[in-house]
Amino acid sequence: METRQAIIELKDVKLKRGSRITLDVSHFEIFRGENIAVIGANGAGKSTLLQVIACLLNPGEGRVCVGGRHVGKEITAIEARRRMAMVLQRPYLLDATVFDNVAIGLRMRHVPKDEVQRRVNEALDLFGIRHLAKRRGRSLSGGESQRVSLARAMVLRPEVLLLDEPMSSLDVPTRMTLLAELGRVIKKTRVTTVFVTHDVTEIPFLADRTVLMEGGRIVADGPVREVLRQEMRGALSQLAGAANWLLTEGGEEKDVAVFIADSAR
Repeated sequence: METRQAIIELKDVKLKRGSRITLDVSHFEIFRGENIAVIGANGAGKSTLLQVIACLLNPGEGRVCVGGRHVGKEITAIEARRRMAMVLQRPYLLDATVFDNVAIGLRMRHVPKDEVQRRVNEALDLFGIRHLAKRRGRSLSGGESQRVSLARAMVLRPEVLLLDEPMSSLDVPTRMTLLAELGRVIKKTRVTTVFVTHDVTEIPFLADRTVLMEGGRIVADGPVREVLRQEMRGALSQLAGAANWLLTEGGEEKDVAVFIADSAR
């Protein structure tokens, strides 16, 4: 039987800030096509894990492999980041047109002008914002701005899309609409996704695998319902009262699942 190779692998990774261990992961793999939600209380280590995956933080111990290559030895951090794209809580748009905001990563990679035009238009169409192409980025609403940020990431055609609570600043109706749109985009493009959230109600839109973190460690990892059913689900009680409907018999589990594209360098 052929063994799947992880697109990203963490092995014996530890990260300290002062004397405190903020991340302690013995083994974690992400396989191509997976959509993973990383959940946990504030300070659990979710964003730290994401930054290590993105090669933005260098762990003091252990190794991070991207595409089977050891980051820092067989591949540089910048080479690894070029295979990913990231979307943050805040869009951080430039004071330029929407088109130019989405095109910046391609231009930094010296992609030919005709291809930039085509790929940017495709990315804008993915999120239904092509009509905003000539608008200034800083004149947009919160939902429009986050759509631009997502398009800016997807235009790079990343192998892995990393999302750090990108919906947390949006009002509920906008958040639900954008979650559904993003779920459709992820399913259409089949991009591997790692999605950090503190809100379990977002999980069924974007993830089919869930990782629960506590104290910098992964304490559960598996299908959404299995993770929420395990004994450590008590740690989820402060995340959302809506956890119960995820466990309801017969409830639908959707098979879908997300920072400025540092990978543009």
